[in-house]
This record gives sequence, C-alpha cells and structure tokens, in this order.
Amino acid sequence: MNATRCYQEQVLRKRPYPVGMTFDAILAAPLRPTVQPDGRIRHWDRVTDPRDGRGRALRVVTLDDGETVHNAFFDRGFREDIP
Repeated sequence: MNATRCYQEQVLRKRPYPVGMTFDAILAAPLRPTVQPDGRIRHWDRVTDPRDGRGRALRVVTLDDGETVHNAFFDRGFREDIP
C-alpha cells in the first residue's frame, strides 16, 4: 500500500486503528467513490471496527491516482441511501 507522508506521520499517530487494515478491497470495490474538487478520491466501505467489533463505514481518501492513501477514518455521517 502506498501512503502519503501525512498519513504515515499524522493520521496513524491520531488514529492508530487503521494500521492493521488493508485498503486494497475498499479501493478495488468501494460502496461509493466520489471525486473531491481538489482531485482526491473518497472511497467508502463497511468494515468491522477492530476496537469494538461493530460494523462501521470507513472512508479512505486517496490522491488522484486512486492508490496512494492520504487519510482514513470511520465516517459517522455516511449514509448509503444518499449518493
């Protein structure tokens, strides 16, 4: 997995829970991909939260190449029924 320096130094320090997760499946077949105005791509999928075992929506933000992870977090505001 490719990751930005920001992800490696800042995101993982604040939110260590995505460390063991593999984003390959999410990037290959997300529930919904969305391109941001700056060209980055948001990918959402349902995953099991390793902290409590509950299913949650994980948002993985990549650079415009669609492969380099820039951010990842559980998105409490995600709704599958809203495009």
